[in-house]
Amino acid sequence: MKLLETYILRRVGQMFLVALLPVLAIIWTTQVLQRINLVTDSGQSIGSFAKLATMILPSIIPVVLPFALVIAITQTLTTMNNDSELTVIDAAGARRSILVRPILLLAAVISVFSFFVDNIVEPRAKTVARQMIAETYADLLSSVIEEKTFRKIDEGLYVQISKRLAGRMLKGLFVADERDPAYELIYYAKEGAVDDTGTTLIMHDGEVHRKTPDGNVSVINFDSYSFDLSDMTESRGQATLKASDRDLWFLFNPDPNDKDYTIRPQSYRAELHRRLTDWILPVVFALFSLAIAGDARSHREARLHPMVSALAYAFALRWAAFYAANQIDTDPEYIAVLYGLPIVSSIVSIIFLSLHKRLVMPSFVWERISASWRRTQERLLAATSRSGGGAAQ
Repeated sequence: MKLLETYILRRVGQMFLVALLPVLAIIWTTQVLQRINLVTDSGQSIGSFAKLATMILPSIIPVVLPFALVIAITQTLTTMNNDSELTVIDAAGARRSILVRPILLLAAVISVFSFFVDNIVEPRAKTVARQMIAETYADLLSSVIEEKTFRKIDEGLYVQISKRLAGRMLKGLFVADERDPAYELIYYAKEGAVDDTGTTLIMHDGEVHRKTPDGNVSVINFDSYSFDLSDMTESRGQATLKASDRDLWFLFNPDPNDKDYTIRPQSYRAELHRRLTDWILPVVFALFSLAIAGDARSHREARLHPMVSALAYAFALRWAAFYAANQIDTDPEYIAVLYGLPIVSSIVSIIFLSLHKRLVMPSFVWERISASWRRTQERLLAATSRSGGGAAQ
């Protein structure tokens, strides 16, 4: 690799990391905070929560990588143009491949890494995360519910215990069951116990209040009462794997006896084609970013910042690919659309690059954006003038 190519590769790579890490950290933090209830509601340790947070990271990386690359390419090439470096390269008679080759090399490495994460690391991480959540709630009363703490253990089901004794013995039980819309049940018991299988709560010396929607309440005293927990413990003790949790080899050859596959076979088809197209997006994004920002331009030329145009194309292409992948569930004809989007975009970008023409945003879109920007500037200037005038008075 030539010295100039190494220089460009280093600058784009550094800018790629600068753009990637903050965006990745922000998105990862928002995803982690959505699962903070695993600690607050289930009594898990901070170590378990940290492990779960780590398992979330692989699902975010492939989404962020292409956009970070767009920012890195457009920002680096725009800075080089402002510093007249692109002009000097053109004046020296260098081929355009001096710019294209190192950037496409970086994009290819990122695409391979994205393929590895999306098809190998992410499915395993999702499987581990689902199993962790399932195991967290497997033994609802023995490990999750703390003493003198009112806890929600299922939708419409709340439990409180006063004291936990050895041998699964519980003192002072309160159970509120609102899962059936026809009536509400409230159980009080002096003591109780969970059986050895963890599927039944046996309550002794208590009463149950049954309230109907019209407000009528009936009270029944009991010496012994069995409360069934099998539905919750069985469903929560086992993780149900979906199409997005499977590795690429399973998607190519699904198990016909798999429970989830028999219910939603079309989702596995859609996931397979999504996996086969998403990983190539860094190369596609790099091509049209080069077509947008890869030529020397005059500083006097009024134009939209290349990063804005490139990100607009990137978001449009990513949304179109996401929409096509979702439609494959019901309409297999969208498979051709899913593959056609990156292919057509790449061909158009290559044509513009080979003809030394600039890929620009359509004029009517640019005019609307410019008009909106001017109006925003005028409003800000007017607001600043009014606030300044008021302060002077």
